Amino acid sequence: MSFNKRELIQQLKFEIAMIRDGGYRPRVHHPHEEPRVFRDSITCLNVALKEKQEPCSACLLCEFVPTEKIQEEFACHHIPLNEKGDTVESLAKADDPDKLEAALLSWLYSAISRLEKEAAQEESAAAPVRN
Repeated sequence: MSFNKRELIQQLKFEIAMIRDGGYRPRVHHPHEEPRVFRDSITCLNVALKEKQEPCSACLLCEFVPTEKIQEEFACHHIPLNEKGDTVESLAKADDPDKLEAALLSWLYSAISRLEKEAAQEESAAAPVRN
């Protein structure tokens, strides 16, 4: 499934705001309930649902998931966040929320920058030539 680059950029910027606002940190009223990266965000098609109703393959984040990982239960947790191949899943297992957050923010900024450049190139290529 292919998504509009501007829509992807908007959602990724929302994820940055969510991280900056502490959205993936334990909550005061539920300190033992660990927030779930991407899954507790409006980016997720199944946010706030007890059981999954939409397949991960319909999510815009799947644009970044390696094809061999699309069918995983939470495909977005398999997005490579850096050159070492760290993912949300691998960093969450390491139980270092600061490292996970830093890797996620770095990936988000990088992905947004790349998408903005691609969108600008596509828009300039599609613009009518003026005489």
